[in-house]
Amino acid sequence: MKRLSLLLTVLALVLSMVLAISGCGRKEAQKPPETSIGEPGPSAPATGKKLSDFIEPLDPPVKVTVGLKQVISDSGVLIGVAKNYYKDLGIEIEMTQFATGQDMINALAAGQLDVGCTVTASGLFNAMIRGLPVKVVADKGINVPDMGYYRLVIRSDLKDTIKDFTDLKGRKLAIVGTASLDEIALDRCLNAGGLTLEDVDVQVIRSFPDIIAAMSNGSIDGGMVIEPFVTQAIELGIADPWKDPKEYDPDAQTALLVYGKSILERPEVAKRFMVAYIQALRDYNDAFFHDKGKDEIIDILVKYSTVTDKALYDKMYPTGLNPDGYVRMKGVQMDLDWYKARGLLMGDLTAEQAVDNSYVDFALSVLGKYGE
Repeated sequence: MKRLSLLLTVLALVLSMVLAISGCGRKEAQKPPETSIGEPGPSAPATGKKLSDFIEPLDPPVKVTVGLKQVISDSGVLIGVAKNYYKDLGIEIEMTQFATGQDMINALAAGQLDVGCTVTASGLFNAMIRGLPVKVVADKGINVPDMGYYRLVIRSDLKDTIKDFTDLKGRKLAIVGTASLDEIALDRCLNAGGLTLEDVDVQVIRSFPDIIAAMSNGSIDGGMVIEPFVTQAIELGIADPWKDPKEYDPDAQTALLVYGKSILERPEVAKRFMVAYIQALRDYNDAFFHDKGKDEIIDILVKYSTVTDKALYDKMYPTGLNPDGYVRMKGVQMDLDWYKARGLLMGDLTAEQAVDNSYVDFALSVLGKYGE
């Protein structure tokens, strides 16, 4: 009974955290202070120099609105604001949360939002097909081999029964939404065993904490879950991490940075935003994959992301963020092909049409390639 009470308490806390960040509509997100948390770290263009030493800042400064949920994969924004990378280039970031990804896409297309931190979805690509001015411009999250932060987990009491992909047949498996990242990822996992979504009982459960709760009471057998919920479920003895995504979805482009109409019409702003964004991605990679400046970056994320437990950062699978910014074009094309095969696209669209790499190209002309 004590363990059950503890479990319910932890799940309640996790759920309250998600509800707090997802909200019930559009609202202003918490913003780091204007004062610098630290000088540019080891991955800066040159030690002790600012980004404005390499590219002229905007004068007067301009405001850029960014839609995000302040999750770890938003590090390119959170770290960049906290370390004044955007401010140094004359950009004032205003962070805003959206209740749904479609709301964010609508705002981007209408020019009400400049930048969106989102995931693959049929609505995003259909907006492009309709000719609306939105473009995928950079990476915002990929699975790192052997450290997949977004994955299928199964109930810990079933790990000796569900050993391989074929053992998923007939099982109750949960996703948080259809016609988007979650359904695609689950389908690819099933495909690895010669199965499809028709071979399992797909349950749509609208939040990751609710998926974990459903696993704990035995009403489902597994679900597609993201960090930090993967680690928390494992520590509570509810879930087993099962197979790494490299075995069933190695080319996935899990999350995307998207530019909308209002920033695409301001190319000098869009270019400078990308310089600051990629510099922040490099600080993240320095910290979590090279152990450089890790304490500082964790302190920033503890303060301004949704993962506020510092100890979790040494336990979680790290979000993959390409320090050179580019998305996985193969992964984007695979998503497009998946949507088209199911009649979810209103027309034809290729990855080359959906993605504009020119902003990352520009940033690398300023910063150079990572590690060089």
